[in-house]
Amino acid sequence: MSPLALFNLEDRKALVTGASRGIGQALAVALAGAGADVAITARNAHSLDETSAAIGALGRRVVALAHDVRDVVGSRTVVERAAEDLGGLDILVNNAGYEEVTPSLDIEEEVWDRVVDTNLKGAFFVAQAAARWMQADGRGGAIVNLASLTSYVGVPTAVPYGSSKAGVLGMTQALAAEWAGLGIRVNAVAPGYFRTAMTDVFYRDDAWQTSMLAKIPLGRFGALGDLAGAVIFLASDASAYITGQCIPVDGGYLASI
Repeated sequence: MSPLALFNLEDRKALVTGASRGIGQALAVALAGAGADVAITARNAHSLDETSAAIGALGRRVVALAHDVRDVVGSRTVVERAAEDLGGLDILVNNAGYEEVTPSLDIEEEVWDRVVDTNLKGAFFVAQAAARWMQADGRGGAIVNLASLTSYVGVPTAVPYGSSKAGVLGMTQALAAEWAGLGIRVNAVAPGYFRTAMTDVFYRDDAWQTSMLAKIPLGRFGALGDLAGAVIFLASDASAYITGQCIPVDGGYLASI
């Protein structure tokens, strides 16, 4: 087999959560570009129209589903619907996330729950539902979770977010160890500093941008396309002997601190 063929996702069936914009949208379109048919979710189905059009333009099948990952019962339903409509499920990209920048002394319980329930609890129960389907189908599969630099380092005013993403890293490793026997690989990517709707509050501060760029060896912030290669790699046969790992896509930030 050609080494390039290992990255081919032709006729694979993928589910990407939180795919209406930003990182989730970019990854859903990238998977389609590599050959996958893709189911996409967001809390509002109409917000998925742009992503659906981009996937359709690549000639791949797309299924758009409304879902809030905090709804555990709904996660089981949406995974089943995605798998049935696509004719299987080989790949899950657990992208749906939420952040609310708040000084730690001011965090209320509802803020903590909203962040952690979305980023950690939600990710687990979507992964669980996907793994049940992959196991029953007998083909196994690949799960890629979205971790973060905050899985490794502390960021002021982001304690619930960092706690949830540290949990995602631990969850990734534990599930990888447990599900390897089922033929299910579980890995993660940890995006560095990417400007999205969720992180835009930081980028409005010019002084913050200057300070942060000085800490990134490659000297620039991430572009959404920078994440595509790592996720396609982890979803494909090119990483068939890799599980329980997290790839930081951060311009060298973690390596330099």
